[in-house]
Amino acid sequence: MRKNLRVAAYAICVRDDRILLARSPAADGTPEWVLPGGGMEHGEDPYDTVVREVEEETGYHVEVTALLGVNSLRRTFPGRLLRRPTDHHGVRLLYEARIVGGDLRNEVNGSTDLAAWQDLDAVTGLRRIPLVDAGLRLWRERPAGGRVQPP
Repeated sequence: MRKNLRVAAYAICVRDDRILLARSPAADGTPEWVLPGGGMEHGEDPYDTVVREVEEETGYHVEVTALLGVNSLRRTFPGRLLRRPTDHHGVRLLYEARIVGGDLRNEVNGSTDLAAWQDLDAVTGLRRIPLVDAGLRLWRERPAGGRVQPP
């Protein structure tokens, strides 16, 4: 079995009781909401990753205000065609950030197709990845150890 480690950094940007989210197609092509952010490039600092990714996906320039915590995910993906199954381990750093410049826009030719502010009380009704909920819990609870247990 192949092993894959992916380290990524994501932002929780909350303003006026709204959270900044991006929309990305799920494996089946159905759009779902995600936190702005993404994978680190080799040699890149995670702080720089989140700043770069937010700008790429939303058009905003952000200032990181806190490291909220770390979220870890491990799952197995079945092999397809001539590829072996993959044991995937995702390590996601979640930062709080505030908008300091730029203008909201959609990403072009990237992993997301729409960026938008969503009301915090409407998030539970959105089709979203679980990382959105984990990030919001870290933002609300601010655990000293930077980790929240899955519900």
